[in-house]
Amino acid sequence: MNDQIRQILEGVKSGQIPVEEALLAIKKQPFTDIGYAKVDLHRKIRQGAAEVIYGAGKTPEQMVGILKTMAANGQKTVLITRLSADAAAQVAQQYPLDYREEAKVGIVGPIPPPDGMGKIVVATGGTSDIPVAEEAALTAEVHGNEVVRLYDVGVAGLHRLLAHLDDIMGATVIIAIAGMEGALASVIGGLADCPVIAVPTSVGYGAAFGGLAALLSMLNSCASGVSVVNIDNGFGAGYLASMINHMEAKK
Repeated sequence: MNDQIRQILEGVKSGQIPVEEALLAIKKQPFTDIGYAKVDLHRKIRQGAAEVIYGAGKTPEQMVGILKTMAANGQKTVLITRLSADAAAQVAQQYPLDYREEAKVGIVGPIPPPDGMGKIVVATGGTSDIPVAEEAALTAEVHGNEVVRLYDVGVAGLHRLLAHLDDIMGATVIIAIAGMEGALASVIGGLADCPVIAVPTSVGYGAAFGGLAALLSMLNSCASGVSVVNIDNGFGAGYLASMINHMEAKK
């Protein structure tokens, strides 16, 4: 694989291959097949962020094998989501692992310094939403973003959110996380001049239907500029927020 990339770069150097053609060829480079997984080593080149390991359903041995492949190909930091405490303990025997049990997130390698355009605000309606919020916040931080956490600022006590208007107004993108009726996203959407990513959570009593009520409320938000990810999908929100915070103008 490295020989192929070298040939492409030599072609650019000699003038035989245009830069745009070379970039496209590099983006199309293959994955590494390790039997039970096809590790996408060029995702960072294509999408700006390396592959993330989804821990649920994978054995610790499989995760270690994927980590070895990524490390052997120069990946310095790897994020593992939905990682149980038992699996984390076994992975930690092979790799130094920063495990955040509340978020069920494991981080191998250093968290890079922020290099995004601005700040990502992660806000929750209540304390019960924090596990999903931490998954979002850590995902954003691992992908090179400065994160401001505003927890327990839901509409049941709106003054708590209004006390942080400077953070809301100064954000590049905001992740609004709430269960129950999911109203936080609409309130923030009506205050902010940046994209708002709404995350419904499965927090709530019976008629919340495991987050479905919040999901439908957020999808029907009357505030413009609010997009919605799936129930409890903190990772998806953090990843999308990072993409927004790293946007570059395309010629």
